[in-house]
This record gives sequence, C-alpha cells and structure tokens, in this order.
Amino acid sequence: MHNIISRFLIALSVFTGCYTDYGIVKPGETEYIYVTETETIVEEVEVEVEVEVEVEVEVEVEVEVPVYIETIIEVEVEADYGEIWVDSFIQPNTFDGVDIIWVIDTSGSMYRYDPQLMAGIEAMLLALPTTNWRLVMISSDPARAVTEAQFPLVPGDDIADAMAMYSLMGRGGMEEGFDAVRDYITSNPYASTWMRSDAALLVVFVSDEEEQSRTFTAVSDFNSWYGSLRMGSVFLSSIVNHSYPDESVCTWPVMTRDVGLRYMEATSYFGGIVVDICEEDWSPGVTDATVSIAPRESIALTHEPTADSIRVFIDGALNYDWTHSTTDNTIYFSVIPGPGSLVEVGYLYIPAETTSDTGGVDTGA
Repeated sequence: MHNIISRFLIALSVFTGCYTDYGIVKPGETEYIYVTETETIVEEVEVEVEVEVEVEVEVEVEVEVPVYIETIIEVEVEADYGEIWVDSFIQPNTFDGVDIIWVIDTSGSMYRYDPQLMAGIEAMLLALPTTNWRLVMISSDPARAVTEAQFPLVPGDDIADAMAMYSLMGRGGMEEGFDAVRDYITSNPYASTWMRSDAALLVVFVSDEEEQSRTFTAVSDFNSWYGSLRMGSVFLSSIVNHSYPDESVCTWPVMTRDVGLRYMEATSYFGGIVVDICEEDWSPGVTDATVSIAPRESIALTHEPTADSIRVFIDGALNYDWTHSTTDNTIYFSVIPGPGSLVEVGYLYIPAETTSDTGGVDTGA
C-alpha cells in the first residue's frame, strides 16, 4: 500500500456581510423581504490524502529445487558365462580347378605314419571333384623337392597310383616344408609344365617335427609369399604333432621341439584344417581340407554354444543371414558369403570339466 497525495479543488462558499434591505408597504400590513447578495470564492488548496491501492509486484526469490541426475555406475560382477570362441574361414575366390601339393616329411621317424598317410591321400582322391584337379607329393627337404619330376595324379587315378608316386618320390632328412614348397614352385623346371596360374592352390604339410626353414625364418614371411600366389586363391592344411599332453592324442610323450607350431600358425592364418598326426584316421580332416577349396555354405562349430550367444560377422560387419542347426551344431548361410570374405562366428561355450579321479581332460575340441 502506498500513500498518494492528490490534489483536490475545494469550492468554498463565503457569505459576505454586504447586503441591501428593501421594504414594501401594502395597505394594512407591513412585509419585509430580505435579499442577500452572496459572493463565491474559489481557492485551490493542496491536501495530503493517504489512499490504499492494490499493486502487482514481481519479486525474485531464491528457492532450492531438488535436481535428479541419471548416473550410470559400472560395477564388476563375477559371473561364469563361459569362454569366448571364434570359428572362422575365408571364402574362396572363384577359380578354374585346383593344384594340390602334399609336402611330406621323409625323415626316418615318419615310417610309422605310412598307413595313415595313404588312407588320407585316398580320402582326398575320393572327396575331390571328378574333373579339373592335379596332385603331386614332394619331400620337405628342399634339395629333393627342387628335382622332383613325377607326373601329377589326375582324375581317374586311384590309391594304387598314389602309392606308386609315394614310393618313387625323392627322400631327404630336412624338415623345411616352407622352403621346400617355395623351391618346388619357383625353381623346379618340371613344376612349371603342369601347374596352372588360373587354378587354386592347396598345400598339405605332413610332419612329426617342427618346421625348420632357413629362408622363411618368420612364419609371417611365408604367409606373405604364399598369400600372393594365384590372386589369393590359396589354401593350407597341416598334419602335425600337437602339444602334449593337453592337446595331443599321442599315446607316447611328444617332445616340445617336435610340436608343429609354425605349421599350425600358417594354417590358421589361411583358415585351414589342422589334423593331429597321431589320429588313427586322417580322412575326416583331409576331407574337410578338400571341401574347403569350394565356396562354403556352412561352418561346423568347434564347441556347443550357450543359448543366444552366437554372433556372425562377415568382413567385420554383423550378419543375420544364417541359421544354427542344433542337430549337427552347424551354421548354415541363407546368403552365401562372397569370394574373399572373412567369415567369423563367435560364441560362448562352457569348457569341459577336468575329471579329478583320472586327471583326464576333454580334448575333443
């Protein structure tokens, strides 16, 4: 409320004392009439008046208001969801036929594997298409490989022809598989007469000792050279010793120096098949290696995945054009990955428990 001073004009009537009397005389009575003249004076007077008036006033007042902020807090929780595993392969490029080289360790310790070797080669002959393939066997000793001059096996040949080639091939004591295949391809005059630049190339290494090349001292050097051949349509498989005893199926101790780690590293780089040399039957692995040179429409998983954990990537991009068959634990592609594509299938699995009473470990993987 505020005091407001207002000006008001107050009219004050002042009656003055100036007047005139008139007397009118009628017969028989006397009557007096008084006429008074008045004067009006107007004066302006300033008066203070206190008036109450309602006024709207905006007032800023500080008020504490609670503010709620959403905060994400990462908490580490121990949980056993299983181990991560990735199965992968590189989709073959299109090609016209396939050239196959078996690079075989011909040192004295390999005689014990002759039955498995012949059975494996026979399995490959049966799994190959009926046309457009060629196959030779060479020693892992470069000095013998560079002079090998046998005509390759072709469609129509059988295990008897393969055994004849094996018995006639040159033999040496060196376990230098990488150098041997390079020298055969680049320096053997006879190799140039049958090998084709427009065909795919599959090399199968067979050895009970570690790879010991003196030219390709680093596995990556061999991978770079081999991967540059045939416009990338190259494949690799190995039949070698695995680590003992956790991975090997051998019934005798395997020396650490005899484990084929370099062969396995190169084979893994090219997405190939690795077979334990102590397996009684190499045929399944050899058949898989043979099939791998054709465009792949499926991939069998190594382990049993946990529910809803499978993720498929093609060249690093998440892909959904597939189904998982629990019957054979295989991923089937509804859209076949294109040539040269890197296909990766990641999932969680529960490792097999170690049995405490026998000390055995599940080595099925």
